[in-house]
Amino acid sequence: MVLVQLVPASRTAGVAPRPSDLLALAHNPSTEARQRLLLGVVALCDACPPTGEVSPVLSEIFLTLARQAEREVRRVLSEKLAHAEWAPAALINVLALDEIEIARPIIESSSILQDDDLLRVLIEASLEHQIAVARRPKISGRVADAVIEKAEPAVLMALTSNRTAEISTEGVRRLVEHSRRIAGLRGPLTRHPLLTEALAEQLYQWVGTALRQAIAARFNVDEQALAAAVQDAVEGTIHPAPVEPPSADQGDRDEMERRLIDKLQSAGQLRAGLLIRAVREKRLSLFEHGLATLGGFTVSQVRSALAAPTPEALYYACAAVGIDRAVFPTLLVELRKLNESLPGDQGEAVWLRGALSQGSAVRAFKVLVGSDHPELQAAV
Repeated sequence: MVLVQLVPASRTAGVAPRPSDLLALAHNPSTEARQRLLLGVVALCDACPPTGEVSPVLSEIFLTLARQAEREVRRVLSEKLAHAEWAPAALINVLALDEIEIARPIIESSSILQDDDLLRVLIEASLEHQIAVARRPKISGRVADAVIEKAEPAVLMALTSNRTAEISTEGVRRLVEHSRRIAGLRGPLTRHPLLTEALAEQLYQWVGTALRQAIAARFNVDEQALAAAVQDAVEGTIHPAPVEPPSADQGDRDEMERRLIDKLQSAGQLRAGLLIRAVREKRLSLFEHGLATLGGFTVSQVRSALAAPTPEALYYACAAVGIDRAVFPTLLVELRKLNESLPGDQGEAVWLRGALSQGSAVRAFKVLVGSDHPELQAAV
């Protein structure tokens, strides 16, 4: 059995090995000599970091020696190179796909890894590797989106606990949706700095008492009023009722939903999140009354926007009540399913133009639906 000495060729701590020592090791074909040579070269580069791009010759030396090294040597190599700015990219990528105990320091710390490298790890490596990617500090929105798309519970929990990850508003919304079936996401999401009030109200529906209290405290909402609204939803106000002939019953349901909106508005608990939830629960009338009340519009104006050949007016109405433009495309798809494919798809996707203030959105909406106030047209 060969005993591997996991130290650089030099015997003096903190001193780089002498080139002559490395040259002697290079002429020694034994496994121990190869491994000491590998760690010796690393120590030499640490002492005198290469400038610019690491030469192809040096990169090839590293790759060749690393492939011949035993597991314990590769582990030590990974720890030494995790923070090395000069490390060869090819070697870093090889180590990132090695077994997890070797790969973890590289995945979590190496600045050499780029988004494409991390996406490759998500696709090709094990669940433990994916978790390490999700925990990596300051991962980009592109990588975070890929993690969310895979929807692996353990990886999603790691991402949700990573406060430095760049997660988009749509990404947080999808995490909240996933938390309906993955209980482990709920606690971290309740405390997540990117959680909005609208998404918190959605999350409120399926968390326990302690987390509901945390949400109520963080967003300064009336817990009793919000709980009553959730109970109304559970009892059928928001959930689809059995299909019945469209007669006076339809008017009764419409009136019931109007009353719920008035109740929430009076309690100061009417939020954009309820509108999104109403659409997902297929309650178009509740959405119409809620949007009209929140925006200060008439129900007929909202219904006019929903029946229009273009979604532009509807987008302005939604923007006016605080529905994020990143959420609007998904909301539009669901509304069209409930409303005979209306509003139509003519015109351009105005939500891609950029952020819009709520005041500007109100004025634009009223112009498009024929406001009774002509002065608003000049203000747009």
